[in-house]
Amino acid sequence: MVGFTGAVVNENGRSNSLTGLRVMVIDDSKTIRRTAETLLKKEGCDVLTAVDGFEALAKISDQKPHIIFVDIMMPRLDGYQTCALIKNNPQFRPTPVIMLSSKDGLFDKARGRIVGAEQYLTKPFTRDELLGAIQRYAIAS
Repeated sequence: MVGFTGAVVNENGRSNSLTGLRVMVIDDSKTIRRTAETLLKKEGCDVLTAVDGFEALAKISDQKPHIIFVDIMMPRLDGYQTCALIKNNPQFRPTPVIMLSSKDGLFDKARGRIVGAEQYLTKPFTRDELLGAIQRYAIAS
């Protein structure tokens, strides 16, 4: 797990601030990207966005996000392929990847695990689900 140490953790183990945490949101939906970006910026995160896996891979290499949210259904390179490429690179293997999808079937979730995703969120996701994934996977304890 990639630890983020810039947050102050309170007695409940919850972070009071996510300032400086680099979060990448990969989704071909402008609405999803903007919604997640707005929510995460309010929490103090530095947000990187990409419309597909190809654009994301270049940004991941340059920006080294602490956690990545990736939509499954995207043109050119889907979320499963993108996750597999991230997890097959030793430099980025520890980076948590959370799959995003409107599908909530067991097969879809299992396929996400097979390619290395840490978690699977079903759209529409809530603020608490998004922040909960960050708390669980990107914040050092």
